[in-house]
Amino acid sequence: MPGCRGETTGPDRRGVGGWFRAPKSTQSVVTKPAGEAAASRGGTAELMLDPRRIVVLAAIVLFALSTGMAVASPAKSNAKSKRAAVTATAPPPPAPVEPLPPPKIYLFRGAMGPFFSTGMDRLEEKLTKAGFSADVNEFTICRWIGDRAIASYKETPAPIVLIGHSMGGLCSVIISEMAAKENIPISLVITIDPAHATDDVPLNVERFINIFLSDSVLGGGNVVAVPGFRGHYASYDLKENSRVSHINIEKSDDIHRQIIEMVTQLPRIQPQAQGDTVPLRYLVPGNTLVELWDSGVRVPVRPGDTMESIAAANRVPLWTLAQSNSLAENATLTPGQSIIVPRHLTPPEPAAAMVVPQGRR
Repeated sequence: MPGCRGETTGPDRRGVGGWFRAPKSTQSVVTKPAGEAAASRGGTAELMLDPRRIVVLAAIVLFALSTGMAVASPAKSNAKSKRAAVTATAPPPPAPVEPLPPPKIYLFRGAMGPFFSTGMDRLEEKLTKAGFSADVNEFTICRWIGDRAIASYKETPAPIVLIGHSMGGLCSVIISEMAAKENIPISLVITIDPAHATDDVPLNVERFINIFLSDSVLGGGNVVAVPGFRGHYASYDLKENSRVSHINIEKSDDIHRQIIEMVTQLPRIQPQAQGDTVPLRYLVPGNTLVELWDSGVRVPVRPGDTMESIAAANRVPLWTLAQSNSLAENATLTPGQSIIVPRHLTPPEPAAAMVVPQGRR
């Protein structure tokens, strides 16, 4: 029929979506007579897809498939990495800290030392017998010994220990001040009834212990630390002990024993965290052997705790808790408050010496 070609509609060429659009009048195409159908073959042929369009469609399909595979690949990769993370072995524990070299120990007598400070000589002999490098000197050559100690440290760094009686105690603090100007730490300073004129303990001292008689004329140095001191500090006043005097205080075998124990453990003691120390100041009761703690630590009070139970749990005399906390020995404690307890610095327990419960070997 005339106009039959107008009754059929070829594909919409406006976009990819139009390539699949059906004729607008499908019914008229189906019911055409045979003659008219022949006349409209040209319109029907237009419904067939062009080969170029097939190529474009294939490219679109391939693009979609490749995109899906790319999206799926990270998931597989993540799954593999997660499995690898699960099966990975735990990192080895950190290597133990190497101990420090043996300390170098400098001892100092007081005035007329060869006659009155003979306890320093006896202590030097005990330290040498224990295998340490120890020298006893007169306080009159204090600065010369200080220069030697500083030069030795710069050449071969090793912990420095300073121990002095009377004017020798004053000398120990002077050398500490000399080392502070060179940024050299002093591991341990022990002053035994130092002179009244002894300066404050400088910041470079890591541990300081003062054993003195506050009513002593020849000694009596109540040495304190400079503001901002963060090391370990302990002061012991023995004036209540009538058997102790300025000329025999440095000869105590019990004090010597404790000093040797400190020096022996010194290379294996790790530096303490800053801010975790509390200074100790004790008036030691008469006829009581002094125990040389290094500093105090705060312990929280638990329900049911008493001064006596805390002392027993920490193996310290009850009077130490009363003095360091300014409390009566029978004071009522409140859960949550903190109590200052004296403590010794000790090396960490070696892993090999730890007890392994049965069944976990």
